[in-house]
Amino acid sequence: MSIVNNETTIEILITAEQIAKRIETLGDEIVADAPSDLIIVVILKGSFVFAADLVRELERKGASAQVDFLSLSSYDVGKVSCGSVTVTHDLSEDVTGRAVLIVDDILESGRTLDFARKTMFQRKAASVKTCLLLDKPTQRKVDIEADYVGFTIDPQFVVGYGLDFAKRYRGLPYIGILGPN
Repeated sequence: MSIVNNETTIEILITAEQIAKRIETLGDEIVADAPSDLIIVVILKGSFVFAADLVRELERKGASAQVDFLSLSSYDVGKVSCGSVTVTHDLSEDVTGRAVLIVDDILESGRTLDFARKTMFQRKAASVKTCLLLDKPTQRKVDIEADYVGFTIDPQFVVGYGLDFAKRYRGLPYIGILGPN
């Protein structure tokens, strides 16, 4: 199914209903493994919608966790990663001795997730697990896999549900592929 948004065609890849159902099952998986001292580290900006829904699902299932935010960047305004990861906003909480669940939007090259994991271990986290909304395994540049994955997709550029193109389309309730303008 395709829709037109601001004169741009967007092909729906994953519907809002599919996302909600998968978050429910991810919640079950995470709660089964979650220690009581869990801190969720949300990688901004792309994962904020996914993280909000996931945190609410974990609460519904009885796993109340502390939440903090880390902003990392490996993109300019285009569709291709620039290759290096930089911290643009750091955590406010100490992760020393804590169980950390990193929540991010997409696992592509693996550089951002690898950087975040290493950073948490350098800060002496007791354990680090990862939860990603989307995985593009054929795009990997770093040998890393997520502990929890929402959906595995082909290597196309996607928008919506927090994911953007040139700072637009984050508010779409689904994940879609941009068509030609």
